[in-house]
Amino acid sequence: MSLKIAVAGAGGRMGAANIRAVAAHPGTELAAAFERSGAPLIGRDAGVHAGLEPLGVAITDDIDAAIEMADAVLDFTVPAASVALAEKIAGRGLIHIIGTTGCSEAEDAAIARAAEAGARIVKSGNMSLGVNLLAALVRRAAASLAPDFDIEVLEMHHRNKVDAPSGTALLLGEAAAEGRGITLKDKAVMSREGYTGAREEGTIGFATLRGGSVVGDHAVILAGPAERLVLSHVAEDRALFANGAVRAALWAQDKPGGLYSMADVLGLD
Repeated sequence: MSLKIAVAGAGGRMGAANIRAVAAHPGTELAAAFERSGAPLIGRDAGVHAGLEPLGVAITDDIDAAIEMADAVLDFTVPAASVALAEKIAGRGLIHIIGTTGCSEAEDAAIARAAEAGARIVKSGNMSLGVNLLAALVRRAAASLAPDFDIEVLEMHHRNKVDAPSGTALLLGEAAAEGRGITLKDKAVMSREGYTGAREEGTIGFATLRGGSVVGDHAVILAGPAERLVLSHVAEDRALFANGAVRAALWAQDKPGGLYSMADVLGLD
């Protein structure tokens, strides 16, 4: 029996990628696709919007009706929308796959409360296999190298991305901090400008680039005395995030309510 999936933010580029991934996977079917009220694509066939043959599923702004038809929701939207969805889903015991980035601590806490209330939530700054393997390698490298190896996280995305650093950059920074046994919030340096003085040992720096149509480039640089180790990942198509989201939804089918990560899905922890 196929897993019935609803796609949130169906009118966006990730929404279209998620629709294609659901339609392509033999174990899933598109049950609904929804957008915010007043979105221009309301009423259009989701398959046509995603560049496929018609799927017989119209994009709607009736969120309650959409999730009533689904076993799982794929959600790459904005933090406020993801929190509201998590709260709706919590009482229904559905699967909620959250690829939304830019959440505040309060928004992350609200999502965690929804998981405690019974939702099966998989949330990650990046749904791709490669990035999550990269995070595991970064954690290992940070743990293995001496503190005199400075850690910098560099990322570049398309000109329309609205949050910085990216969720993936933060995921990689968290992995580095875990490897070092420190708290990222205490040691992160998000920007540098002017006369900064010497770099403080033990900090984790972030640099953000924006431009063009870049899907996502990430590199973690571990710079030590006379040598540098560079671990990197290049995303070439949004399909890799959508395929990871579908994989996460299928994985969560037999799991109890709770908050999970892609490391859980991939067995990396």
